[in-house]
Amino acid sequence: MLICPFYPVRTGLKMLGIQNAYEEGEDAEVTGRFRLGCDIGGTFTDFVLFDSATGALHFEKCLTTPDDPSVGVIAGVRLLEQKVAGFLADTDQVFHGTTLVINAVVERKGAKTALLTTEGFRDVVEIATERRYDLYDLQQLYPKPLVPRNLRRGIRERIRSDGRVLTPLDTEQVEATVADFAREGIESVAVCFLHSYRNPVHEERVREQLQKVLPRASVSISSEVLPEINEYARTSTTIVNAYTRPLMERYLSRLQRRLKEDGLKGELLVMLSSGGVASLDTASRFPVRVIESGPVGGVILGQHLKQLAAINQALAFDMGGTTAKVCLLIGDSPLRASEYEVAREHRFKAGSGIPIKVPCVDLLEIGAGGGSIAKIGPLGLLEIGPESASAMPGPACYGQGGTRPTVTDADLVLGYLNGDFFLGGSMRLDTAAARQALDEHIARKLDIDTVRAAWGIHDFVNENMASATRMYTAERGVDPSTLALIASGGAGPVHCYGVARKLGIRQIIIPVGVGVASALGFLTAPVSYDLVRTCKMPVEGADLTHAEELFRTMQEEAARILRNAGEAGPLTFLRSADVRYVGQGYEINVPLGEISLDEVDEAALISLFRESYERLFGRAFASNQFELVNLRLVARGTDPQSPLRHRVGTKGTPLKGVRPAYAPEVRAFVEHRVYDRYALAPGTIIAGPAIIEERESTTIVGTGGTARVDEFGVMHVTVGAG
Repeated sequence: MLICPFYPVRTGLKMLGIQNAYEEGEDAEVTGRFRLGCDIGGTFTDFVLFDSATGALHFEKCLTTPDDPSVGVIAGVRLLEQKVAGFLADTDQVFHGTTLVINAVVERKGAKTALLTTEGFRDVVEIATERRYDLYDLQQLYPKPLVPRNLRRGIRERIRSDGRVLTPLDTEQVEATVADFAREGIESVAVCFLHSYRNPVHEERVREQLQKVLPRASVSISSEVLPEINEYARTSTTIVNAYTRPLMERYLSRLQRRLKEDGLKGELLVMLSSGGVASLDTASRFPVRVIESGPVGGVILGQHLKQLAAINQALAFDMGGTTAKVCLLIGDSPLRASEYEVAREHRFKAGSGIPIKVPCVDLLEIGAGGGSIAKIGPLGLLEIGPESASAMPGPACYGQGGTRPTVTDADLVLGYLNGDFFLGGSMRLDTAAARQALDEHIARKLDIDTVRAAWGIHDFVNENMASATRMYTAERGVDPSTLALIASGGAGPVHCYGVARKLGIRQIIIPVGVGVASALGFLTAPVSYDLVRTCKMPVEGADLTHAEELFRTMQEEAARILRNAGEAGPLTFLRSADVRYVGQGYEINVPLGEISLDEVDEAALISLFRESYERLFGRAFASNQFELVNLRLVARGTDPQSPLRHRVGTKGTPLKGVRPAYAPEVRAFVEHRVYDRYALAPGTIIAGPAIIEERESTTIVGTGGTARVDEFGVMHVTVGAG
């Protein structure tokens, strides 16, 4: 389905390589093995093709096709085929990130799903935690359950918290209920029994009955999806998995078939929300783990760039068309979380959405993107987002029927974007339409001129992102001014200079292909998988042999999953434990490294837990006893070959010319030198004010700032004072 007149958008370019650079429109000889990263976003689907033999990177971009995202994927692949003929047949791996799962939940377009749970617990998804997310909102709303009450059935059975059977499973009741589901046309079933994380025997027996009567239906059991204590979150997570599983299975099967028909000989792998990569089978069985697969790509690339630059701490900053996301990068991996929410009734109010407990990168989402709509609120003040113009109708300057002003319209009027070179000239922006939208909806209502309105929008959205980032870093005990900022996304390089200045950050890193950074980040991610098992026991005086046996069982399971995903190299296993004081309701995660629990000295283990508490909260209580709650394991394969290679030469003249753009220091338009990013040789230094253009994005270097290109083509921007 074509969703706008210029679909698909072409940018086909050869960006970075040691040899065999090609002119646009010419074929490139396939000389080595390829890897392809593909990221489906809300507006565009991005592609990065890496030639491991030559080090060449090829970028492509086309509009996302929401009705069937695989159509957009195949369209982009065929555009790449025009540049690198026959590459699919010589491609080892395709890394795929998608918004399909999150969109299905938000838009309620999943399968017709039923829930089987322990008798008396079918309303847990509505009772939830019995907490109000806003004490002062008497009309607050909660998300409607994905499974209606008439399809939530209680089954007579009961497992004790220690795993022993208290009430045997009523198989006759299950049989009658499943027959009823068959008459209802159920496509997927979630099974979540009390304490099944300790003993899954009843869930497994029910699955067998379901598969006999409903052979075409998907079945998700909580002891596989989330074998972890916490009844509400476990039920909610299992329901989301069941609700999206048929959709994901069909989509991935269809995409793989189409890629194979086009010549793919290698494997299709799927990005996980945790930043790892999994096989098609794993992603199909556990789509809930893929729910945030797209946004993690920029974080993974940021971590890779941080290591290349030998930086201790950094902030990954990704700004696209709808939202901006930030993530702290400390140590050898991004910060991670084990729980988050989707489909919130109030986007930025925790507790108003559907909780999901799966490993994920600890992202902060901010309602600020290029398509965020600006308006005057009821108090007569400027407001921006979270509503977005999306791909259709898009910003006013897109010329697709949009009439309301967006951040992109403001950036165009300020001179930061080149209307004739948007997406390499394949899409023209209408500056007059942007001015009209700003004037009609903002400038006249505030009695100011259009330029001032445009700068107000640009600066306001920068302040929103900076304020949210300050809170995010403060909660984690980090001063943002000590960080480097690593920008990604189509709008990220346009705004990162202003955001960095507000945060007191002095160093910005901008990767090659910044506008398709998530797809590029996929190529730096190792095959990995996370597992969790509840193991609730006191630490003092306990026999930890059982916990060690669980860890070893998890390692065996993770190894099988990674081998099935094609990982043939050595594996690394990272252990951690969720720990709390006895009687507490919340726990902290403590890295264990390679500690063997059946051999470690008890005093040393307690000391490790206490140090973790002191680091987070400033003090620990020597007299209080600790208890283990959950054991966590991250299994990783070997790091893939880096797609960033030393760059040895450029093509063309770096300086494209000059154009006026708004300079906030003088509150007026001043001449900015405009450079071609692809023609900047390693060692090039550019003084601001300057605009550096590439086909996927534009970088703004403000007055007093400087930009330096390193040996990988990565740009390092120093923020000027003021």
